[in-house]
Amino acid sequence: LLKRAKTWEISESEAESDSETQGRRTCACSSESQEKVPPSVDQTSTEQTEDCNKNVCTEQAGADKRPLAPPAADGPGTPSPGKRRRRTREEVEADRVRAGCVREAREQLKKERLQIKEQRKLEQQRRKEAAERLKCYRPEQCLKYLTVCIDPAVLQDEGSDLLLGTVEALGWRIIIEEQPVSHSISWKRDLPQVEEDEASPVTEEQVLMVVTLSDFLDMVVAIKKVGVTGFCSSTLPRHHEVSPTELMLHSSTVQGQDRTGEEAPPGSLYTQLCEFLEGDPEKVVTLAVIGPNPNSCAGTQDPPFVYKNLALKELDIEEALVFLQLHRNISVMFLPSWDELCDHMCAVTRALAKRPFKQLTEGVELPFCPDGAWAGGVRVGQDGAGLRQVWTRQIQQLNRVSPAVAAAVSAAHPSPQQLLKAYREKDSERERKALLSDLTVRNGDRARRVGPEISNRVYRYLHADNPHLVLD
Repeated sequence: LLKRAKTWEISESEAESDSETQGRRTCACSSESQEKVPPSVDQTSTEQTEDCNKNVCTEQAGADKRPLAPPAADGPGTPSPGKRRRRTREEVEADRVRAGCVREAREQLKKERLQIKEQRKLEQQRRKEAAERLKCYRPEQCLKYLTVCIDPAVLQDEGSDLLLGTVEALGWRIIIEEQPVSHSISWKRDLPQVEEDEASPVTEEQVLMVVTLSDFLDMVVAIKKVGVTGFCSSTLPRHHEVSPTELMLHSSTVQGQDRTGEEAPPGSLYTQLCEFLEGDPEKVVTLAVIGPNPNSCAGTQDPPFVYKNLALKELDIEEALVFLQLHRNISVMFLPSWDELCDHMCAVTRALAKRPFKQLTEGVELPFCPDGAWAGGVRVGQDGAGLRQVWTRQIQQLNRVSPAVAAAVSAAHPSPQQLLKAYREKDSERERKALLSDLTVRNGDRARRVGPEISNRVYRYLHADNPHLVLD
C-alpha cells in the first residue's frame, strides 16, 4: 500500500520561523512514511521522498529571499527635500510684498474695528450726557439752576428782609448786583443746552420792578409831562365803552396833536424804564407797586394820598395805566404789603423753572399722530376734500346718533349751510323741527326713519342761542 506524504503550503506573508517549523514537520512525516513502506516499494518511495524534499527546500529558500515590506505605492513617489528647486529672487520679493500687503490689510482692519468701537463708546457717552442734561430740564431740577438777581436799591426798602428770608428759606440762589433798571428783580438760569456740552447762562425776559406808591405817582407825573394828559377824556365820550383798539388810536392822535413838549426828568425811574425797553424790546416788565390801589380809595372822604400837591386827578392815573399797558407793554399790579410781593416773586420763579421743560415737550411731535392720519379728526385739504366727513362727524357727536343716521343726514344735506337753507324755506317752526324725521336710514338690509326726536335735537343744535342749553 502506497501512502502520500502530507505537506503544508507556506504563505508568503508568514515569518521565516514558521517556514522552518513547517519544513521540519514535513521531513518528520517523510521519515515516518519511509519506515512504514514495505521493502518492495522502498526504491520508488525513496525517489518520491527526495523530490518532495527538493520542493520544500526550494519553497523555503524563496520565502527566505522575500522581505517583509509594505506594498509599493501605485502613484509616483514624492521628491526628496534635497532635490527641491530653489526660488528666484523675484519670487522671494513677490512673496515678501504679498505678505506685507496682507499684514497692512490686517492692521487696517484692526484700526477700523478700534475706530468703530471708539465711536460707539463716544455715542453712548453722548447719549448718556444728553439724558443727564434732559433731567436738568425738569421743574424740580431747573430750580437749582435759577438765580434771582436783585438790585441793591430794592434792599433799601423796609420789607426787603422778608424777601431775602423767603428766597434763602426756599434754597434758591440769589445774587445782589446792579440791574439795568433800578429797583428791579430779574432771573438768570445756567442750564446746560441739549446739544452743547457747556452750560450757557440765559437771562429771562421777565423783569419785576418794585416801587413804592410815591415812586409810582412820580412816574404818573412824568407820563403826564410827556403829553398823554386827557387823551381819554378829551377825545372820547364820557359814557362810551372803550375798546383797546380805540384807546390806541386816540392815544396816538393825542400824542401827535396835544404834546406839551416837555420831557421826563433825566434819571427818573420812568426815563430809565423807557431807555431799557428801547434797548431791549423783548423784555416783559411788570411794575409791582407796594401800596393800595389809588382808584380803589378815590371814592372815600379821606384818601391816603394827596393829589393836590402833585396836581394829579383820578383820571390821570387811569390814563397812565392804560398808556403803560398799550404803548410800553408794562402791566401794573398793586400789592398791599411785602408778603404779597414775596408770593408773586415765588410764583414767577416757579413758572420760569417750568418753562424749559414745556418748550421741549411742546416742540416734539406726538408719536401717536403719524403723518397722513389724525388721531381723532378728519384731514381737510385745501380743495375742500374732507369737509363732508367733518359735517358727518359733527352730527355724530350728538348723543344717541349712530353713524348711519349721521350719514343719512349728511347725504340729504351735504353741508350745514344747505341744511340751514332748508330750514328757512319752511313756514313754521314745527315743520323745521320735523324736517329730518322722514329721512331713511339704511343699515344693511334694514331700513328705518330718523325720527322726530333726533330731528328736533339737530334743529336746536343749529338754532340755539344759549351755550348752556342741554340738547338731550
